[in-house]
Amino acid sequence: MAQHKLIFLIVFAFVISACSKNTIPDPDPTEAIHNQQGATSDGFGDVDGVGGEEFGDNLGAGELANIIFFDFDSAEVRAEDTEIVSRHALQLVDNPNAQVRLEGHTDERGSREYNIGLGERRAQSVRRLLLIQGASAAQISTVSFGEERPAVEGSDESAYEQNRRVEIRYTN
Repeated sequence: MAQHKLIFLIVFAFVISACSKNTIPDPDPTEAIHNQQGATSDGFGDVDGVGGEEFGDNLGAGELANIIFFDFDSAEVRAEDTEIVSRHALQLVDNPNAQVRLEGHTDERGSREYNIGLGERRAQSVRRLLLIQGASAAQISTVSFGEERPAVEGSDESAYEQNRRVEIRYTN
């Protein structure tokens, strides 16, 4: 039964991502909270004024990983990351008072304007999957930082891979 659900979610994610040119606007846009002490990718603590709930040390893997990675110039959630998004959706459904901020990021290639747009499309892709799986729109906000907050400094493919991401940050 669990395999059927997973297969259905993966197929549904691909169908939804095919429609990625249409974005769902935030019903209540929030201001971007800027970190004055430099970029961090851990998503925890009160550096940016918003506390977070720690789910583990390895944010790129595990039961509640908080980072969704993307392919070059793509806003489609990769098949291997749909399970992570599904688990966060369950967290939001099970905890109606929980709220997340989806932070879209890109690597340094492309213009600033293009990267802000791509980061927003990435955040909206994750948002759509959360909404499809039962999370409330009021629980989710999005912001795009484009290339402005790299997780890894560098101009090689290894650094680029780490910077093409959406970070899921619990804000309450």
